[in-house]
Amino acid sequence: MPMSAPRRNRFERRRAETRQALVRAARQILAESGGTSASSIHAIAERADVGLGSFYNHFTGKPDLFDAAVADALEEYGQAVDERLHGVDDPAERLAGGVRLSVRMAESYPEIMQMLCHSQLGRICAGDGLAPRAKRDMEEGMAAGRFTVVDPVIALTVLNGSLLALLELWCNQPGADSDQAAGTMAEMILHMLGLSPDEARDLARRPLPAAT
Repeated sequence: MPMSAPRRNRFERRRAETRQALVRAARQILAESGGTSASSIHAIAERADVGLGSFYNHFTGKPDLFDAAVADALEEYGQAVDERLHGVDDPAERLAGGVRLSVRMAESYPEIMQMLCHSQLGRICAGDGLAPRAKRDMEEGMAAGRFTVVDPVIALTVLNGSLLALLELWCNQPGADSDQAAGTMAEMILHMLGLSPDEARDLARRPLPAAT
């Protein structure tokens, strides 16, 4: 007899909640130490307050879970930046804002930054989070004639490398003026992409949208 719609919906909701509990537990472990080998699957399930058997209903093993945890954190991070820049139509201003907000958001989302610093900071340039958003802004800026770059792949690589450098600064030199560094970096990137020095400086110093 087919499962009724209400029962199926409850089952799917509980399944999603179990998966998210495991992802949250993995995020906490990554933020605390970055070590994925010290915690057993049993310990992870206990931290998530789910049955051990539930783990294998969602993940093939710990690497699968921790990859999902990083992707989940980066997507949350990227969405937070999107919310702050909602309504900014100019891809150049949006790209500069994303670079600057990457540092400010790091202070607002310390768990995510600790995850990246403890595990692999380079994951921030993976397929989730800020990297696809930077690619979107780059492509829109080129299509609109705002950016004049010879090689968009190299330009995007430079952008991602600059973002990594800023977050490395945040992780390793907490006393540094990362906000000032982010503004300078955004100005340099915009100039590299083809904006005039004056416009690049203006966009990189323009007040950021207030948090809602």
